[in-house]
Amino acid sequence: MIDLLLNGLIALLVLIGSSFVLLGSFGLIKLPNLHMRLHAPTKAATLGLTALLLASSLFFSWRESHFIVDEWLVILFLWLTAPIGALLIASAARPRHTPESTANEAQPVDRS
Repeated sequence: MIDLLLNGLIALLVLIGSSFVLLGSFGLIKLPNLHMRLHAPTKAATLGLTALLLASSLFFSWRESHFIVDEWLVILFLWLTAPIGALLIASAARPRHTPESTANEAQPVDRS
């Protein structure tokens, strides 16, 4: 009985995780400007990868009969670095002084 419940939980986490990763990927492709494109992968994909890593941790901990720490370290690293990376990218885009609606378009260089 516990095997069925654990398999169902793992399958649910994989389904939720892959859905969020797919949603973050579509957001990265379809959203109109840099700041919106930055928001989709840092939020949706981080949550999706967390669900996938939790499913992996549950599966291998159950299969190996001992707690697996590797996935938890990856989750911690992911949750610490994704916001910092997004902040650095957004901060690098700010000095361009481009309107948000055209932040993804190439700007001509004034060479005078």
